[in-house]
Amino acid sequence: CSADEVDQMPCEDPKRNSQLSREMNFYRERHCPSPGEGPLCLVPPPEGYRVPIPWPESLFKIWHGNTPYDKIADRKGHQGWMKKEGPYFIFPGGGTMFPDGAVQYIEKLGRYIPFNKGILRTALDMGCGVASFGGFLLKKNITTLSFAPRDSHKAQIQFALERGIPAFVAMLGTRRLPFPAFSFDLVHCSRCLIPFTAYNASYIIEVDRLLRPGGYLAISGPPVRWHKQEKEWAQLQSAAKALCYELIIVEGNTVIWKKPSVATCLPNENEFGIDLCSNSDDPSEAWYFKLKPCVSKISLMQEVAVGSIPKWPQRLSKPPARVSLAEEGATVFEADTKRWARRVAYYKKSLGLKLGTSKIRNILDMNAYFGGFAAALLSDPVWVMNAVPAHKPRTLDVIYDRGLIGVYHDWCEAFSTYPRTYDFIHVEGIKSIRDVSTESRCHLVDVMVEMDRILRPEGTAVIRDSSKIIDKVELIANAIRWKVEVHDGEPESNKEVKTLVATKE
Repeated sequence: CSADEVDQMPCEDPKRNSQLSREMNFYRERHCPSPGEGPLCLVPPPEGYRVPIPWPESLFKIWHGNTPYDKIADRKGHQGWMKKEGPYFIFPGGGTMFPDGAVQYIEKLGRYIPFNKGILRTALDMGCGVASFGGFLLKKNITTLSFAPRDSHKAQIQFALERGIPAFVAMLGTRRLPFPAFSFDLVHCSRCLIPFTAYNASYIIEVDRLLRPGGYLAISGPPVRWHKQEKEWAQLQSAAKALCYELIIVEGNTVIWKKPSVATCLPNENEFGIDLCSNSDDPSEAWYFKLKPCVSKISLMQEVAVGSIPKWPQRLSKPPARVSLAEEGATVFEADTKRWARRVAYYKKSLGLKLGTSKIRNILDMNAYFGGFAAALLSDPVWVMNAVPAHKPRTLDVIYDRGLIGVYHDWCEAFSTYPRTYDFIHVEGIKSIRDVSTESRCHLVDVMVEMDRILRPEGTAVIRDSSKIIDKVELIANAIRWKVEVHDGEPESNKEVKTLVATKE
């Protein structure tokens, strides 16, 4: 690609999106070119790019040349977000609502939210800035998925990923976010400026869909006790009351609510007209799915509630309640867990992959199923984005019940991330992730060029498939200038299976 395409994001292209409707921020959501119409070129790194600083040092500093955008440092330096020092950006850990640092802010919230007991594991940070909240919450064994929309001049999510913090480009607009129901034990907003009660309270209803029963909602900043936003603050309190959330505390400009662990108190009379969704609604359907102004019902609600679900790390290996919805789910789950423990051991010992070392921090699993690959990496200093292809069985709820994170995605489209954001990309069955039909909607070349876009220079891609498919993959890998080795599968695998290991030059 041309040199000015260093930050190319095909589905978040500001030029195309600026032509679209601004109603409910539609124009800032994903809008992708049709299959076959996306750019078919390799995205170059910026001039002066170098291999990222390893974790955990990267939490505090990154190379300026890798993301050479100074606007946040210039505007927010006094709030402790980030500042430029020599060849680095430095991250003191501050934010607009916590200029004294995320550590102190987390300790303040921790007086009311049980961060230290293994009760909470997954968090969603909405409108996250440079994701310092999520970065410092990792010390509590809580994995936070931070998101913000593409911001061409501030690059918030790009900074977060360069730091080694789980992050994703997304906009709360007209559609559900690409996560299943009851994914997060904690939802957090620090000056995220989301109008929660607008459009018949559609956005707080979406938060409710994503928040696990018994989970916590923490909002800091507007409209909480905010000057000239008294009406919005009153409406937010009314919406929380309509959803029967328990008010834990209002302290300064911060409010914390707890979602009920039992079935919702709806239907009730409320000013927003919030009611229960019909029985036909699948609350975990969330790929290009319009927001619904109703509250989702779900079976097994009590079993998946915070307090009922096993504590971390036990929840990682125990078959979750929602796995029982699949045929012989618990048996398949346990077999999958054992299989991936065996395969990851083979990756490390026989293939010499650098998993478990400082070389690898950000990992993407493109076909995650139950998250067995990610679970096998528990002791490694990594985080894994588990992608479940949109056309496959919706197993992402099981991944979240295990205490892991991930998204739905259609691999005939670009992923919602900046270039050069993953150290390691893993895919089991690359043929199957494009489509269930024999006539795939997109070409293997498109998928692998997208993998190249989001893989960091010197990063690793591991692809497992039949030898016939791996032969095709190897041809494309050579064409996109990857250094390639092909290995047999682990001894227990089908003899037809091959494992391709590629390094991006």
